[in-house]
Amino acid sequence: MTGPIVVGVDGSPQSTAAVDWAADDAARRGVPLKIVHVREPWANKYPFHRVEGFDQSLSDYCEGVISGAAKRARERVPGLAVTAELATGMVVEKLKAESRQAAALVVGSRGMGGFAGLVLGSVGLGVAGHATCPVVVVRGPGKAGQREIVVGFDGSEHSEAAMRYAFEEAELRGVGVRVVYAWQIPAFTPFAIGYTRALDEVLEQSTDIARRQLAPWREKYPDVPVTQSAVCGHPIAVLSDFSRGADLLVVGSRGLGGFGSAVLGSVGHGVLHRAHCAVAVVRPGEPS
Repeated sequence: MTGPIVVGVDGSPQSTAAVDWAADDAARRGVPLKIVHVREPWANKYPFHRVEGFDQSLSDYCEGVISGAAKRARERVPGLAVTAELATGMVVEKLKAESRQAAALVVGSRGMGGFAGLVLGSVGLGVAGHATCPVVVVRGPGKAGQREIVVGFDGSEHSEAAMRYAFEEAELRGVGVRVVYAWQIPAFTPFAIGYTRALDEVLEQSTDIARRQLAPWREKYPDVPVTQSAVCGHPIAVLSDFSRGADLLVVGSRGLGGFGSAVLGSVGHGVLHRAHCAVAVVRPGEPS
C-alpha cells in the first residue's frame, strides 16, 4: 500500500478522532495524509437556506473544517505530509473515487452535514462495500496503551484479505493479533438438543482447521504474536466482545459460515453498531 491515507472530515467529534487515527497510521506507514471534506451540491438549495450571506457562511464553515483538520494532523505528527481538499459532489461517490489511490479510507462512525449517517446508514454501507481500499471506521479517541488487533477469520478470500491487513497493522504497531473463528450450531440438529460430546468434537475440528489455515501467516509474520480463538456463538456478539480489548477490529467485506455477508449484511451492520473500537472493512484484491 503506497498511496496516501485518506480521511473524510465534517467537523464532528467523530471525524476529529478519525483525523487522529489517520495521521497516526500515515506516520506508521510512511505515507502522506489527505484530508477530504465533501460539500453536497444541494446544501444551499432548500428554502430555509435562502438567506443573504448563507452561501458565504457555508463556504467559510467548510474551509474552517478543512484547515482545522489539517492543523490538528500536523500538530499531532510533526513533519507529516498533509494535503487537504474541499470537494463538491455526492459523498459516497467522492470517497469511492478517493479510495482508488489510497492505502486506506478513514471515517468517523457518525457525522454532520454530508457525512450524517456515514457508517451506520446506507451511505456508510455503500462506502464499506465498494471502496477499493480498506475502510476504517473510528468510533472515538483511541484507548491508552498498546492493545491487540482482532481479526475475524473463516478461510474465505475476504477474510484472507482481512488477515493481511490485520498482520500489517500489528507489525507496524508492535502488537499481537487475535484471530477469531466464530461458528454457530446449525438449527434443528442433534447438537442443539445437548449432544455435548459431539459438540466438543466439532469445536476441536474447527480449532484444528483454523490452526492449519493460520500456519502461513505465522511464517510470514514471525515477529507478530498470534492468539487463536475458536468460539461457538453469533459473530456479532463474539467479535463485539473481543473488541473490548482491541485497538482495531478487522473483518472482510463478505465471508463464509459465521461471517457470511459481513460487513454488508446484518452481521456486519451489527458489528459496526456494537464494536468498542475502530473497525476496518477489507475487500480482497487490494495491493499489499
